[in-house]
Amino acid sequence: MDVVTEADRRVRLAELRAGDRDQEAAAEAAKLNRNFVQVYDKGWERIRALIQANPQAARLYAYLAQHIDPACGAVVASQELLAEELGVSRRTIIRHAAYLENAGALVKIKVGGLVWAYALNPTEVWRSWDDKKATAAFITRTLVKRQDRANGHVKRRLMVMLGQPELPGLAPEEGREGV
Repeated sequence: MDVVTEADRRVRLAELRAGDRDQEAAAEAAKLNRNFVQVYDKGWERIRALIQANPQAARLYAYLAQHIDPACGAVVASQELLAEELGVSRRTIIRHAAYLENAGALVKIKVGGLVWAYALNPTEVWRSWDDKKATAAFITRTLVKRQDRANGHVKRRLMVMLGQPELPGLAPEEGREGV
């Protein structure tokens, strides 16, 4: 906008101030649910079933739900950290993570060493606005080497967890398996 006259300058200044107020209001609104975790009906059903069948695995599930990253729907953590936080051994974390994975409540993807990315089903637990689910670990592409046996079944596990025959946009790439 060309600002030629004093009236133009006042109009433009008012527009800029209104834009600043809108940005400040949006920043404040984003802070309102900063520590909010959504647990859907399916998630509550999962929690009740876990408490009944394996209370210690339910503790791990709840811890991961509390700490998932709103940007991707996953937690990247070492088994040692999880063991320390929950007051159990690393072996117990391995056992409970395997239980959750077999139950379809969790997908874990090895990052390196004893560090894993743990992703919960976003139809059960989610930590951001619904419109952010497009960036969830379940929907984005994750690449793993075909020969990496630890991650060789990630795509299948994701599809089973979500009950989908195939996830969109997950065509394998040359030398790599898209997940």
